[in-house]
Amino acid sequence: MNDNRVEILLVEDNPHDAEMTIRALRKANLANRLTHVKDGAEALDFVFSRGVFSERSVHDKPKVILLDIKMPKVDGIEVLRQIKADENTRTIPVVIMTSSKEEQDIITSYNLGVNSYVVKPVDFEGFAKAVSELGFYWLITNQSPD
Repeated sequence: MNDNRVEILLVEDNPHDAEMTIRALRKANLANRLTHVKDGAEALDFVFSRGVFSERSVHDKPKVILLDIKMPKVDGIEVLRQIKADENTRTIPVVIMTSSKEEQDIITSYNLGVNSYVVKPVDFEGFAKAVSELGFYWLITNQSPD
């Protein structure tokens, strides 16, 4: 395995939520190979090795993408749509982590192939527990194709 391989791609525009997520993953010793991008356009550039990420190998896929829905430039639904539409990236597990409980967002996400849809808990302890459990499951327990 490539030592530079990113295991978690965190796509989150809210700096507070991003910091809480990173802190929870760090506490669980799961943040060593994490990359944080701040919007959907940056996420697509990362996944498809474009723009500032053009030097990155498109074959070094993250083990999991933690994706917010409501973001500037390109929203999470469109990021999910493009990732799952491409045969080279559709097997990357994508977990929507959002404050949206809108039924249409949930239905659309599952119709597009999301692997999990998690509504962010309001309190830090609940949030940290949810993130840590997600990290353990997707990085340790789950077996993904190479």
